[in-house]
Amino acid sequence: APRPIAWVASVSEQGIHNLAPYSFFNLLSAQPPLLMFSSEGSKDSLSNIKQTGEFTINLVTQDNMQMMNYSSASVAPDVDEFELAQVPWAKSDLVAARRVMASPVNMECKLVEIKPLKDIDGKALNTAMVIGQIVRVHINQAYLQDGLFSITEAGTVARAGYRGDYVPVDRVQELLRPRD
Repeated sequence: APRPIAWVASVSEQGIHNLAPYSFFNLLSAQPPLLMFSSEGSKDSLSNIKQTGEFTINLVTQDNMQMMNYSSASVAPDVDEFELAQVPWAKSDLVAARRVMASPVNMECKLVEIKPLKDIDGKALNTAMVIGQIVRVHINQAYLQDGLFSITEAGTVARAGYRGDYVPVDRVQELLRPRD
């Protein structure tokens, strides 16, 4: 801990929109830009992404934490969490899943693989890792400083574990790698 939070938006084949936070999330590769999140249990996000092969990842900030928390409620698949949590949204450019307007960064993704996970003994877990390729990125220009995204200005938050512990990213410490 702390872990970044992927606020995953997806849509079912029936057109029902889903929005849910996942803190088992990170980037995997720069070229091509790949990211992953894992889902413990078969949740609506996982089902929708299997059906459509598309989703968006939206960053969570101090300003949208409350909405993110509301969208984590366990509700029936026919409930639109954007409506439930009153989350303003925008249409994506390349995928059918919506983008969270209150998020400073939205990443439109296409599914690469859903990998069921297992333990060291080969026993299947009730967890799957979703790997997506980023096909479009939207960044709120107000949070760019010298062409770089400022996580401190955006006020991003991370999951610190336990029942509901979160930490604000309020400072960054630079530590350069030694040169060869």
